[in-house]
Amino acid sequence: MDNVTGIIYAICRGFVDSLKGAVVLFYMDKQINEKLVRKSPTRLEIRRRDMNSPAKHNKLQKESTVLRRAMQCCALNGGVFWASILIFECGLLPLLEYLLSVIFDHSPGMGLIVWSWIQPFLSLTFSTIWILPLFLLSKIVNSLWFQDIADRAYRYRQGRPLLLSSVSKLIADTLFSILVQALFLGQGMLVSKVPLKPLGDILALVHMCLLYALYAFEYKWFNMGWELHRRLTFIEGNWPYFLGFGMPLAVLTQLPNSYVVSGCVFSILFPLFILSGNEAEPVTGVCDCQLKLFSPVIAIANTLFNKTIGRANRR
Repeated sequence: MDNVTGIIYAICRGFVDSLKGAVVLFYMDKQINEKLVRKSPTRLEIRRRDMNSPAKHNKLQKESTVLRRAMQCCALNGGVFWASILIFECGLLPLLEYLLSVIFDHSPGMGLIVWSWIQPFLSLTFSTIWILPLFLLSKIVNSLWFQDIADRAYRYRQGRPLLLSSVSKLIADTLFSILVQALFLGQGMLVSKVPLKPLGDILALVHMCLLYALYAFEYKWFNMGWELHRRLTFIEGNWPYFLGFGMPLAVLTQLPNSYVVSGCVFSILFPLFILSGNEAEPVTGVCDCQLKLFSPVIAIANTLFNKTIGRANRR
């Protein structure tokens, strides 16, 4: 009974902790600036280093960008990307359909035939010329902004990042992490196809909760010098907390029917979860049973890496 109570508490605590980023976002910049002001040189020191002072002032102004980066994510993904999709699908297409119905008022059948040709062509053109390039661009820009938010938040709370011991380890860990996350996403999609509909949906939701929790905490753990296996083992061993932590984002991103719109929702909200993960202290030791959902994809990723490295060495 105590074990069940601890699991429920950890899930609820993770859920609550995941929402704290929305509050932290609005006071972190102020506290960063106050800390920088306390560390900034006096007027006498600035006069003595007159040649370097402009650069130092500029650095001080550039440090406080967490809120601005989060707003930029909202503007790019919500104000530009998502809004353009809504304008096209809910504004332009209905307008053109209405104009065709007016033009072919005397022959409604002909209007329907013309629209059946025009609508797919316009949708394909819009997707090719606008959505796909902007989607790829937003992925690159978002990753840079997410990293900037995570690094500034970590320095504010923890200090200087530790990172991994060597560049080769850092690159290998990053590539392996990307592969594991992609495979785990595929595993989540696979379990969603389980014939028992409620069971498949629940298993898919659990996968997405843990994956989003990993996304949010990975910046912090990476800066702490944790390797991937340690990060995944920690999540598997304390899965109730991370299940609750990833639940809000997992549920909100599953509401839209479109993958692109779901990506927009994720990119708008994810900066808040990065801050939440940076501030959170996970509840540990409430469950003796590890949820080894990452083990299959780790085994597959190890096999792929070993084969790739083996071939490279033979060459």
